[in-house]
Amino acid sequence: MRPVRLLSGILTVGGWTLLSRILGFVRDVLIAAFLGPGLLMDAFVAAFRLPNMFRRFFAEGAFNAAFVPMFSKRLEAGDDPIGFARLALSGLALVLLALTGLAMVFMPALVWATAEGFVGDARFDLAVDFGRIVFPYILFISLAALFSGVLNSAGRFAAAAAAPVVLNILLVAAMSLAWWLGTDIATALVWTIPVAGAAQLALVWIAADRAGLRIRPTRPRWTPAMARLVRVAVPAALAGGVVQVNLLVGQLVASNTQGAVSWLYAADRLYQLPLGVVGIAVGIVLLPDLSRRLKASDDSGAREALSRAGEMSLALTVPCAVALVVIPLPLISVLFERGAFGADDAAATAMAVAIYGLGLPAFVLQKILQPVFFAREDTRRPFHYALVAMVINAAIAVGLAVAIGWIAAAIATSVAAWIMVWQLAYGARGFGDTARFDSRFRRRIWRILLASAMMGAALWGGSVLLAPFFGMGGIRWLALLVLLVAGTLAYGIAGQLVGAFRLRELKRSFKR
Repeated sequence: MRPVRLLSGILTVGGWTLLSRILGFVRDVLIAAFLGPGLLMDAFVAAFRLPNMFRRFFAEGAFNAAFVPMFSKRLEAGDDPIGFARLALSGLALVLLALTGLAMVFMPALVWATAEGFVGDARFDLAVDFGRIVFPYILFISLAALFSGVLNSAGRFAAAAAAPVVLNILLVAAMSLAWWLGTDIATALVWTIPVAGAAQLALVWIAADRAGLRIRPTRPRWTPAMARLVRVAVPAALAGGVVQVNLLVGQLVASNTQGAVSWLYAADRLYQLPLGVVGIAVGIVLLPDLSRRLKASDDSGAREALSRAGEMSLALTVPCAVALVVIPLPLISVLFERGAFGADDAAATAMAVAIYGLGLPAFVLQKILQPVFFAREDTRRPFHYALVAMVINAAIAVGLAVAIGWIAAAIATSVAAWIMVWQLAYGARGFGDTARFDSRFRRRIWRILLASAMMGAALWGGSVLLAPFFGMGGIRWLALLVLLVAGTLAYGIAGQLVGAFRLRELKRSFKR
């Protein structure tokens, strides 16, 4: 077999994802400044979360977990992968068209179910109107996910990773143009979302054609392969979307506090940056590689790929988590505090960021451990684990909300993430040594934690010294940059000293 080049694939996906998240920050800063926490932003967040929630089920959830392993194995064996993909495309499109039509009709019920606290005020009707405009995005982005899975299985990651950049470019451009013309910014924002989805689909469709993977719709047929795909995809939809469902529970709790939905949304955007650049990127590349190695009976190669992916992920994620816990207020105040987003909003959001930071390594580890199951087309156990995690999330969020209010949602999300990781790690033991991290990983993880702690101390000291500059207009950007660069250097030096990583060795192992 020709294995996927893990390091180059991760760097490609991570690089494009980083650009997308940076543009996403620009987008969210503009949303916070133009709309501000309150009526418009709360309604927009609730509406846009609906297609994003279903996207986790129909796109990242079902197709990363079910379609990619099945297509990868067919591609490795030469077992008509294009015919399989065409049937999957047609069946998925039919389901999505029906879903979109039903959502348009029952949008008030969807908004009530996901933001019950909006009932009785102007946010409810506005969220319903916004929801009907943005929901068709699910059709385009889910079909784009299928084409992305085809490209990723063939080891072509660039176009699929670049597609989210299109969304953010178009949203930033639409809001900027509306502001310049003096028109309604919220209207421009919501109408651009389905247009951006169509553009993303076009990008990956064309890329697949150029790669010689011509996937075209055909007459939907119920075949044994499609039956197998559905059996694997249905539980994978929930397993892959557990984080989104937990955030939805958080929104229900937060919707009872004015502005809290917006605070959690801004905090979510911040911790999603390292999660996307590291965790999601590694998961995207690891899944087809594990699937093809298992098909080729390369057990040692599968364990090596899993261990190096886990090692690299935690080496990059743990210091990010420490930064979110140690300096959340400087991060939020510099990135978001402007226009309608005030100092009180920044303080509330920073509290949520610190709590999400404690859960960040768990969010990333989920992306590493789930492919262990999905590559073997085992989605039932992750489904059961997701159910347990969601019940715990709901119990903590609702139970604590009575005593501490909206912040209970963030606490519940992080706790549930760690519960999910424990279940995945415990359940993977049944697959044998192939699904276990090797001795090198176990030696390095403690050193990564030590180096990250040393970096955290440096960040804390630097934030104290630079505190006067964080409230000084344009200078605060420079102060934050200095702080982050100093923290990065501290981690790099500490990591080398304690042996947390060896860049040359890591590169060599990923090339194998």
